[in-house]
Amino acid sequence: MAIKQVKLENKIFDISYKIINPTLQDNIVFLHGWGANKEIMQQAFDKYFTNLKHIYLDLAGFGKSTNDYILTTYDYAKITNKFLHEIEINPQNSIIVGHSFGGKVAALLNPSKLILLSSAGIIKPKSKKILLKIKIAKIFNKIGLKKVTKFLRSDDVNMMNENMYKTFKNVVDEDFSSYFSNYKGKAKIFWGKYDTATTLDAGKQIHSLIKNSTFNVFDGDHYFFLKYSDNIAKLI
Repeated sequence: MAIKQVKLENKIFDISYKIINPTLQDNIVFLHGWGANKEIMQQAFDKYFTNLKHIYLDLAGFGKSTNDYILTTYDYAKITNKFLHEIEINPQNSIIVGHSFGGKVAALLNPSKLILLSSAGIIKPKSKKILLKIKIAKIFNKIGLKKVTKFLRSDDVNMMNENMYKTFKNVVDEDFSSYFSNYKGKAKIFWGKYDTATTLDAGKQIHSLIKNSTFNVFDGDHYFFLKYSDNIAKLI
């Protein structure tokens, strides 16, 4: 594991990363989902793609990478792009694998080959339970009980600091339909049949938006790729 300091727009990030097969020329970059880290991606894929240089990184604010700012997905793409260039990796000439939130970051990097694993980016209607939580939280905030609203937060953010909570609010409801439809490279899309975080219908929609794409479904939930990494690697 190594740390690379990235400076971007007067902001400083320490990005934790690991490279496997460092002497090889062709690259595959792995971007984890919200609340995860590089280890989950490495656990799934480090024994495959032996002809490629693997780059695993913790996105800013996750794992061992730092973040002291409120960010958007576009900021994450800028940070990741600069980091990759600083370690002499051109993202547009690489295969980039993105899971969930990492799928949105991967799409913004515009690689020649895009691999999406249950990617975020398609807005789904909120359940009545979620809408009620939002309404209650707004009422508590208005009457000065912000500390109480922490108990109503999503499991994705309830252990994170305020900057990351506000970052989550920035990224959770982004519609990436236009980015998927404008993507001109080759994409392979993989999905868990029983995924409730990013539904199967969302995967089908992304497949319909990306013209040059294939779509494969596996039994499993949002982390289906941990069980089917061998099958996914063969299809890639």
